[in-house]
Amino acid sequence: MTEKKRIVSGDRPTGLLHLGHYIGSIKNRVLMQDQYDCYFFIADLHMLTTKPQKEDILHLREHARMMVLDYLACGIDPKKSTIYLQSAIPAVYEMNLVFEMLISINRLTGLPSIKEMARNAHMDSDSVPFGLIGYPVLQTADILLPRAHCVPVGKDNEAHIELARDIARRFNQYYGEVFPLPEVLLSETPNLIGTDGKGKMSKSAQNTIFLSDDPKTVEKKVKGMYTDPNRVHAHMPGTVEGNPVFIYHDVFNPRKDEVKDLKERYREGKVGDVEVKEKLAIALNEFLEPMRERRQHYEADKGLIEEIIYDGTEKMNEIAQATLKDMRSAMGLIGAWNKISRIARERKKLSTQ
Repeated sequence: MTEKKRIVSGDRPTGLLHLGHYIGSIKNRVLMQDQYDCYFFIADLHMLTTKPQKEDILHLREHARMMVLDYLACGIDPKKSTIYLQSAIPAVYEMNLVFEMLISINRLTGLPSIKEMARNAHMDSDSVPFGLIGYPVLQTADILLPRAHCVPVGKDNEAHIELARDIARRFNQYYGEVFPLPEVLLSETPNLIGTDGKGKMSKSAQNTIFLSDDPKTVEKKVKGMYTDPNRVHAHMPGTVEGNPVFIYHDVFNPRKDEVKDLKERYREGKVGDVEVKEKLAIALNEFLEPMRERRQHYEADKGLIEEIIYDGTEKMNEIAQATLKDMRSAMGLIGAWNKISRIARERKKLSTQ
């Protein structure tokens, strides 16, 4: 029987997950559970790159719990996938330190995603912490910790996986073959535009529709969505291409004939934004309703989420220790320490005789 390839992915526990998370990564994770050996982590160390304050950390437990509830609501099965807490894996700290030696500052500062994260966190060039610049290196440690073969990500993180491949390649060249070179698994819709139409959906940009939003909240958010700014009246022909409302219809509305009809009438100036948005709200709520039901089911089982995280973290720690042992051995660190330890023990033994 062929051993399954490993997949790893994670999310920062800074709040609830939204439709952008689902389209960009979680949808792929759910579909791949039977095909791959899956590891999904709560990226609380990554959270510290933009939210290092104590009050943010104090909210970690509840945020982590709500995020895992979102995972389960989307269809991630803890019997098929390992869910764990990043900060509770000691090996990730050591791997991050070693990998920092294998990449240049220029390579890291050239990543557009780092600049975007700093901008969304309202940081100027003088306040960007070293940890944020090194975010992709810690991400590499996350990926190589279980020696993942594939990483499901959105388009904006593709450059990070290429950097992880470079670090893995360089480590293997320096010390010997320890790590596979991880491959990117892009979703069909890598990025989902936010409700404001100004960029991708992001919690920091406050342009989200959360997976746990109730029907009324979804309706309210859809009603306020950006459309064609040049269309002042419903009888005016409108633009469909690049229009966030129609982008969402294409992704979430299963009634393709309805979408086609709306597009035709919109271009001809025969339908208003109100009707287009009302039908989108219906489609989104139909899409989210099964998630709401699963979420309610899991939430009613007290202590279940904590048990899932605990069991997954224990399992990941065993895997991480095996990876770290091979890594140290390849670098010669184990041999040096073993020799020092042997000589020291022998000396102590002689001194007591």
